[in-house]
Amino acid sequence: MTTHSLVAEDRDGRRKVLPGAIVFAVTGIPLSLLGMAYILAVLYVGGLLSLTVIGLPVLATGLWGARHLGRAHARLMRTLLGEDIDPPAPPAVAPGVLPWIRSNLSDVTAWRSVLYLMLRLPLDLIAFVVTIALPAFGVWSIVWAAFGGPELWPAAAAVLGGIIVLAFAPSAARTMLRLHRLLGRKLLGPSSSQLRVRTLERARTVAFTEGTRDLRQVERDLHDGTQAQLVAIAMTLSLATDTLDAESSTGRTGMLIARARTQTDTAIAELRRLIDGISPAALDRGLADALPQLTAQAGVPVALNAEMPQRPDPVIERVAYFCVAELLTNISKHSGATKASVDARVVGKVLRIQVQDDGSGGARIGAGSGLSGLRERLTAVDGTFTLHSPPTGSTTVVLEMPVRI
Repeated sequence: MTTHSLVAEDRDGRRKVLPGAIVFAVTGIPLSLLGMAYILAVLYVGGLLSLTVIGLPVLATGLWGARHLGRAHARLMRTLLGEDIDPPAPPAVAPGVLPWIRSNLSDVTAWRSVLYLMLRLPLDLIAFVVTIALPAFGVWSIVWAAFGGPELWPAAAAVLGGIIVLAFAPSAARTMLRLHRLLGRKLLGPSSSQLRVRTLERARTVAFTEGTRDLRQVERDLHDGTQAQLVAIAMTLSLATDTLDAESSTGRTGMLIARARTQTDTAIAELRRLIDGISPAALDRGLADALPQLTAQAGVPVALNAEMPQRPDPVIERVAYFCVAELLTNISKHSGATKASVDARVVGKVLRIQVQDDGSGGARIGAGSGLSGLRERLTAVDGTFTLHSPPTGSTTVVLEMPVRI
């Protein structure tokens, strides 16, 4: 049991009120009044100035502050009530003043915080009466009856009333606490759509992780099983060919064995290509070590710059590897370029890869170059695909994806 908790279980399993309830009830009204005053000022000033140039920026700033006030109230509930409220999703803000204003005006979390601050004041008033005023009145009634020297029946009624109030005060206080917790969870935590998005993101992460693990298992089975058996067959055919040559037995049998050996060698080569396509061996040491080998095999000279202080998730590395491989293949086949460059770096929590060539340009998504597939592959991991390819000039492709899926 912690002193920060508002309620806790005693030995008999009955819930009892702890000092956090009193602190929460006492501080609730001043904080609610400040919050209500802030919201009314923001709405009044923002609405009054909405027809002017500065109206929307003022309202956007006020909503930004309301979001942070909501976070502060959530931390207060965590400290005093022991109520862990999941933080809502951060706002998606693009660089620039206008995107910032638009993002804050459409921020659902900020408007939910506004509603919480408006609803908390009446709830805090009721909680103060239930948690502080009524118990204090019950204690005062008992003390007044004991030491105030009243008549018998008024004193008995005061004592009885005080006992009843004190008896029901814990239940009433717990009810108010449940309402406070419910209000905080519903309005200060993530919305149902945000929770659904988080659930889908977790499911996607699990699916990607399990899919990568399954692909690795298939790759190992093919490498250690099927490929080894084909190699053994090729060696047996080679020995058979040597035996026929030693016995000077040339004819249809020798031709068939030679053909079978050639077909086996072709199958082994195809199998190795398939294994490398499933899980490139170069990625075992990370994307930073795999890119030099990939660029060295390109059809044009490629200048590589890789700065990765941290290694991305295996799923992200695979997506980045195959995207760069596809882009270098397009450059070799379609661009007519004489040189290219690949710049890969981790900036914060984002892996950013820029591929540029000095070809003829004119590349576009959906023109049969495979760029649509690259964009879909990046979208699956919350990545972005940016293409700049004027009709005459170099082509630049920028890939951005999170380091962690």
